Amino acid sequence: MKKTYNNLTLLNIIFVVSIVISNVVGCKVIDLGFSIAGIPLLLSGGAITYAFTFLCTDIIGELWGKYEANAAVKRGFIGQIFAIALIFATMYTPTNDATMQAAYEKLLGQSFMFTVGSLAAYYCSQKWDVWIFHRVRDYFGGKQNLRWVWNNASTLTSQIIDTTIYALVAFGIGCGWLWQENGLAGIVSIIAGQYLLKMCLAILDTPFFYFFTKQNN
Repeated sequence: MKKTYNNLTLLNIIFVVSIVISNVVGCKVIDLGFSIAGIPLLLSGGAITYAFTFLCTDIIGELWGKYEANAAVKRGFIGQIFAIALIFATMYTPTNDATMQAAYEKLLGQSFMFTVGSLAAYYCSQKWDVWIFHRVRDYFGGKQNLRWVWNNASTLTSQIIDTTIYALVAFGIGCGWLWQENGLAGIVSIIAGQYLLKMCLAILDTPFFYFFTKQNN
């Protein structure tokens, strides 16, 4: 029982840390170096760490049920708000180094719309992930040889929701891309690039999902 509780606690810690770090590095835009239909694929830095969160909730949902998975989502939401509050509280304290202060604000002082986009994308996609995971799992009667179906069905669909909401709010509204020439193409690039990576990571995490839930066999 103690080992089971410790594993659940560890997964919740990894989940919350991944969420918080994804917000810290989310403002970096990575150029993947190739295009699809003439549209260069771009990627938000937060997409890499954020991908781990869906694996965590899928494992929690498989082993401990829907209630614990939803509880993890709530803890992640609280963790994000607390982290954002600490970052902004620290940013507005007096400083004796203007250069370091400028660097701090540039790295961590994301705009209000980046914060709103992150929280909205997180809440909608994670709630969907937990719901569709258990909906598909129940539909197939929880047959263990079909775990890959609800694992990928939940992650692949929830990533679409997360990527679209974040890109539209953070870059479309926050950066004003929706009102700029070729701005919509940039948003599409962000969505396509992020989802391409997330889709690959979702497929690649299936063996890990099977490994960490093998005790259900």
